[in-house]
Amino acid sequence: MTKRIIFTGGSGKAGRHVVQHLVEHGYQVLNIDTKPLDNPHVRTLITDITDSGQVFNAMSSTMELHEFAPDLRPKPVDAVVHFAAIPRIMIVPDNEVFRINTMGTYNVIEAAAKLGIKKTIIASSETTYGVVFANEPRDPKYLPLDEDYPVDPMDSYALSKICNERTAHAFAQRFESDIYAIRIGNVIEPHEYAKFPEFFKTPDGRKRITWSYIDARDLGQIVRLAIEKDGLGYQVFNAAQNDCSSDLPTAELLRRYYPNVPVKGTLGEFETLLSNRKTREVLGFKEQHNWRSALAGK
Repeated sequence: MTKRIIFTGGSGKAGRHVVQHLVEHGYQVLNIDTKPLDNPHVRTLITDITDSGQVFNAMSSTMELHEFAPDLRPKPVDAVVHFAAIPRIMIVPDNEVFRINTMGTYNVIEAAAKLGIKKTIIASSETTYGVVFANEPRDPKYLPLDEDYPVDPMDSYALSKICNERTAHAFAQRFESDIYAIRIGNVIEPHEYAKFPEFFKTPDGRKRITWSYIDARDLGQIVRLAIEKDGLGYQVFNAAQNDCSSDLPTAELLRRYYPNVPVKGTLGEFETLLSNRKTREVLGFKEQHNWRSALAGK
């Protein structure tokens, strides 16, 4: 049976690839965004997520593609995927980053819960670990960064994401639903692999993101697997490829750039420093794309 998905922020860089992945796997998707999505299989309902009334209305509307469909009655929604947000600092003032991201997420999660939707996936961020947008370069407490790390950012964007995770946790307990937060690494679209040879020339340029990245199409897989994995309550999962976005071995990156940071466990030769172990073991994520195959033309 076709699963019906409400997707917020499907017109964005990451969202459009995740939406396409869901469509290719037979999902019916309604995109809630402030900008249309150029996808003939998905309708966009222009919605301000900071307006609770608009969110409730949008999430209880018909999911049909056009107004002349034979049945315009709203149908039950299987899951909500929430990606809509201000995507980083320095786009709008800090208080607007925080307001839009926290209130938007609260409104989406509340509407899903009170409309009886038992599965919600929210986009969190690698920035929650406190390294990416710190005022100056900052050593993490340990590497690789995993979901148990004591998050401690100083910026408005990552702070908003931590607040969103706490909101998700509260609603998951209150409504006994599944809400999973995906801490997304640096999203790479297929055409952006052409930039990697330049990345290799200045490896320190990606130090703040611990050289992590996630292929936008593999992010789609992670979201789909999260939708299909029931019964976990509230959970956090990292979204990252298996390897670093550097041609240097992981041990060499650590030696050069994080020599004083403790390392947990044994790492593979090129293993990511934004751990995806939980995502692989619990959700069953299997990487389909990476920079090596892309640069080799495979």
